[in-house]
Order: sequence, then structure tokens, then C-alpha cells
Amino acid sequence: MNAMHQYLFDTYRAAQHGERMPPLPGTHDVATVRALRDRRRFRAVLAGRPARGRLRTALSRWARPKAC
Repeated sequence: MNAMHQYLFDTYRAAQHGERMPPLPGTHDVATVRALRDRRRFRAVLAGRPARGRLRTALSRWARPKAC
């Protein structure tokens, strides 16, 4: 069963019981991703690491040729 099937079951049950309809699947995805990003940045600052640009720095370090 995927998220859409579960949504349809929940919608049907809510209609039968006279309750509010559940939110559509994916409604709060953007807010969840932002909250996770903010939490990771906050934990990085607490650990003394840079909060931004870590991926770009790591990729540039990997792509840079090694000095022999």
C-alpha cells in the first residue's frame, strides 16, 4: 500500500465518522526538509564545524588533483 491508498482509506473513514479530511500526501514535505536542514546546520555549529558549504568544500577537495 502506498501513501495515496492510505490517504484514500483515511478520507473514507473521516467521511464516515464526520471528521476533518486528512491533508494530502506531500503537503508538509518542504517544511520537513527545511526543518531537517536547519537542525543539521545547528548541530554543525554546536560541534564547531562550518554550517554551510561543507558539500562544495568536500567535492572540490575530491576533484582537486593530488600534489606529488
